[in-house]
Amino acid sequence: MKRKNKDDKSEAEKQAAAPKSRLRENIEAIIIAVILALFIRTFIIQAFKIPSGSMLPTLQIGDHILVNKFIYGVKLPYLNTNLIPVGEPERDAIIVFRYPEEPDKDFIKRVIAVPGDVLEIRNKKVFVNHEPLEHPYAVYTDTHVIPAQVNPRDNLGPITVPPDSYFVMGDNRDNSYDSRFWGFVDASEIRGKAFIIYWSWDSNQFGVRWNRIGSLIK
Repeated sequence: MKRKNKDDKSEAEKQAAAPKSRLRENIEAIIIAVILALFIRTFIIQAFKIPSGSMLPTLQIGDHILVNKFIYGVKLPYLNTNLIPVGEPERDAIIVFRYPEEPDKDFIKRVIAVPGDVLEIRNKKVFVNHEPLEHPYAVYTDTHVIPAQVNPRDNLGPITVPPDSYFVMGDNRDNSYDSRFWGFVDASEIRGKAFIIYWSWDSNQFGVRWNRIGSLIK
């Protein structure tokens, strides 16, 4: 009889322990998933949404994009210290970076000039190292040319891009608040390179832009 009671007790203990073991496994799985998600978001890929038309027509308002954060090196969060240098932004790359005047905001623009380049804008025409840039993606919607004394939008420079800095502009050239107005982007403030549109929502038409989903960003 004692043996039976002992067996019954042992079986009861096993049944009580089983739910606890399953709960622990579930908690561990959730913790691992959260850590992996944070690691991927911090060091590899992050999602961003396009809120304005400064990159039209390349990027539409409502496009949701993925940004490769590893391509320019592994950085310590908050400190922006580059632990593992991998590569540097090239001309024409579309990058996401912390807006210099408000670091809590992210901007997306195209790299026009890299460290050491001499940049000049004359009557809307962009020159890098004294050579005119032929950008098929650049769009001008305003025929009026603003003098340099009034505004740097259409006339600027020549200026030399400092070390570890980049000059960026929006593709919607007449409607973009970019390096022409607030200066260079420091390399430490660059989050990564935009590479694909994974979702696109047209709020005006209240519908999905199916033809844009999966499009590579160039």
